[in-house]
Amino acid sequence: MISLYAAHEKIYPRSVSGFFSRWRWAMVVLTQLVFYGLPWLEWGQRQAVLFDLASRRFYIVGLVLYPQDFIYLTGLLVISALSLFLFTAVAGRLWCGYACPQTVYTEIFLWIEKQVEGDRSARMRRDAKPFSLDTLGRKTLKHVLWLLLALWTGFTFVGYFTPIKDLSLEFLQLSMSSWEVFWTFFYGFATYGNAGFMREQVCKHMCPYARFQSAMFDKDTLIVTYDTERGEPRGARSRKADPLSLNLGACVDCSLCVQVCPTGIDIRKGLQYECIGCGACADVCDTVMDKMGYAPGLVKYTTQNAMKNKWTQAQTWRHVFRPRVLVYSAILGSIVVAMLVSLSLRTPFKVDVVRDRGVMARIVGAGNIENVYRLQVMNATESTQRYKISVTGLPGLSVSSESEVLVESTQARWVAVRVQLPYQGAPAGSHPIHFEIQSLNSPGHLTEKSVFLVPR
Repeated sequence: MISLYAAHEKIYPRSVSGFFSRWRWAMVVLTQLVFYGLPWLEWGQRQAVLFDLASRRFYIVGLVLYPQDFIYLTGLLVISALSLFLFTAVAGRLWCGYACPQTVYTEIFLWIEKQVEGDRSARMRRDAKPFSLDTLGRKTLKHVLWLLLALWTGFTFVGYFTPIKDLSLEFLQLSMSSWEVFWTFFYGFATYGNAGFMREQVCKHMCPYARFQSAMFDKDTLIVTYDTERGEPRGARSRKADPLSLNLGACVDCSLCVQVCPTGIDIRKGLQYECIGCGACADVCDTVMDKMGYAPGLVKYTTQNAMKNKWTQAQTWRHVFRPRVLVYSAILGSIVVAMLVSLSLRTPFKVDVVRDRGVMARIVGAGNIENVYRLQVMNATESTQRYKISVTGLPGLSVSSESEVLVESTQARWVAVRVQLPYQGAPAGSHPIHFEIQSLNSPGHLTEKSVFLVPR
């Protein structure tokens, strides 16, 4: 029996400390403080960030957005994509190594695993031995902690769509809805599976970013690089030995760079798509270089052109900020500014105009022609607002129903509006008109198009 597939070897990442490790953990703390803490913050009398799908309201601190504000979501996605392009052009898979949820939760799960089962060597020895009660107890505790963290993550995720304080009360009363239970467990088990079991397999085989990242790289992109010229030929030696007399490079072939890699690659083989740019290998290699009394930087962030041309750090950074990066930055900055200006200048209410199809154009008292419309007035402020409705477009056109409407804070209200035109005020057919809606309590004015039908 010949297998066409190589057997998967379990990766036991070794703990490492250093400059890049500290940055990675800083991002873990920052991202999780935001994710877990944001739903508990209040703004006025409500949750600061809440995506209320049932009411079709999206609350983001002081903003109240409606589905009609979908353009801002589009802008946010464009900003995210351009940011990814910019970060990748500057420093490769910077997002993957420091802020990607897969990396963040894998780091947390690995930390729990280390606290329960011990360091890398202890875990490897335990897994190589026959199963025992000690192993069962440790692994059970580990998985219980993983599951609790994963389910809390799922619960927090649902808390962005259902007020988390109400959700907590529902949980204590065992009255959560079926959808809330489903998404809590779905997101929780996705976290448990991805960070606890699949880990590097997600980065290597499931994430599309690893596949198309090469299209955004060039020879002036900062990547984690092994200095082959300085490190080869590699080989073990004592600390007191002179590498030149032994015809050896700086690499002592300790394989620690492989042991700390979360995806299990050997950085000494060159750039590989599995590399997530976390810098763990650079941290551990600098530690070894320090112990050996060698200069640091055998593995470091640099560019292919810098390695080839032996540039200084200043020369490298000058080439990193090349036209491509400046163009990305200019476009990204312009879109961010445009988004902020648009949000600051947007009218704090929305209006949709729909002709009432249940009522035909008709002739009413005094010989006027009447059309009936339904206006949905959406208040995007957190105070009660009064709006005045008027209509223009034809001589003598007027609103014959109540022209003022009161809308509660962050609410929407459907209003039936009757519009009349003097008989023979316009020829038979369809005529464009405009509804003018003016806020009486705060600055704001909107104009919406519609048509007025004159029967034959």
